[in-house]
Amino acid sequence: MDDLAGFLRTRRSRVDPAGAGIPVDSRRRVRGLRREEIALLSGVSVDYYVRLEQGRATQPSEQVLEALARVLGLDDTERGHLLRLARQRRRRAKSPSGRLRPESPRILDLITDAPAFIVDHRLDVAAGNRLAEQLYGRPMKGLNTARHLFLEEAERGLYAGWDECTLTVVGHLRLATGKYPGDPRLAALIGELAMGSERFRRLWARADVRARTHGRKDFRHPLVGEIELHQENLAMTDESGMELLVLSATPGSPSADALQLLAGLADDGDIRTRQGLPERQGLPERQGLPERTV
Repeated sequence: MDDLAGFLRTRRSRVDPAGAGIPVDSRRRVRGLRREEIALLSGVSVDYYVRLEQGRATQPSEQVLEALARVLGLDDTERGHLLRLARQRRRRAKSPSGRLRPESPRILDLITDAPAFIVDHRLDVAAGNRLAEQLYGRPMKGLNTARHLFLEEAERGLYAGWDECTLTVVGHLRLATGKYPGDPRLAALIGELAMGSERFRRLWARADVRARTHGRKDFRHPLVGEIELHQENLAMTDESGMELLVLSATPGSPSADALQLLAGLADDGDIRTRQGLPERQGLPERQGLPERTV
């Protein structure tokens, strides 16, 4: 699903030659650095670097990888991804168990004033609290947030920061493919998203990686309007590989008031009806929200 050669090619094309100390004139037609320039700056032979980009050099040393990361200007997340890709042929990481301990959902029951849910590396939701279900307008268990983002909500507009969310989700999935290249369910999800979303295909081709740890996440809810939330991703310390995601609002803010209003609007079993959504399975009908261009 992902490979060292492809990652090197995309990163090379983004390096500013002038910033790397390479003289640039009007005759230059290459985007980013040339292969021989990367080789020179990182201290490896041109032939060896060419073999790396062609997938023929399979076990680069740590020193070579660190030199390439420096020349390519990789951040910590990208550097870690580069190292994992280089090790794939030496050993293949086993996918996390994905088994949720019976005690874990109890944590969600204790969080009553913020949407919270537990998600795996494929972005499949294992469990969610009542307020998360009211925010998303559906049961959380079984929801895949990447599929929801690209294939279901791209036109409805639940995600006020939809463009930024797509960058983060694709970056996360890129990291996941580097960690677990042999995961067939992850491969199937990538294929489904690529078939169904032009936006996903374009972003996937860029090979960007992003670590999801925390950050702002805005929603445009059909019942309570704009909600500005802060997302924290908390890794669960077991073999499940899952994370607890908590979406909190600043105390006393309009968003906190909106969450409180949302908490009182629906019962657990009446989420879709209260939000005016059809009872059938599949894509919900539009709610008259503005069209979104990508």
